Amino acid sequence: MQLCIPHEENMIRLGMSLAKLLKGDEIIYLRGELGAGKTTLVRGILKGLGFKGRVTSPTFTLMNIYDSQPPVYHFDFYRLEGADLTDLGLEDYLGKKGITIIEWPEIGASDLPQDALVINIELADGDYDRERIVHISASGPDHSKLLEELTTHVHTGH
Repeated sequence: MQLCIPHEENMIRLGMSLAKLLKGDEIIYLRGELGAGKTTLVRGILKGLGFKGRVTSPTFTLMNIYDSQPPVYHFDFYRLEGADLTDLGLEDYLGKKGITIIEWPEIGASDLPQDALVINIELADGDYDRERIVHISASGPDHSKLLEELTTHVHTGH
């Protein structure tokens, strides 16, 4: 699935649309350069889940836990280059009783499940002032079904 996201508000709406389909056992990988809109998408997901608090990037804290329904475990691996991820206790969060969202999953790829929804956010023509191109793919039966539902949901405007 590929989408053109012209404004930050549209990225929030995409996150809200995705949130309506989440059950609480999903793993979502967010890829894109700094400032591409990964955390903005997470804000939309949490808004769609009814979370009223502040949503920030966990770049320095490594993980934020949001007390939404279902809970969201938001990781950022950007500063972990070369680190051993086994010390993070990821197995406690990956797809268990909550939504696990990981920014920069390529840094820990060998330690992460392949069964996930993968969202790549690109800058159009490398320009931060232009729209974003969002590519969404999935692996595994549950996440593939989620992608199918999202495709229908986004294209029908629900």
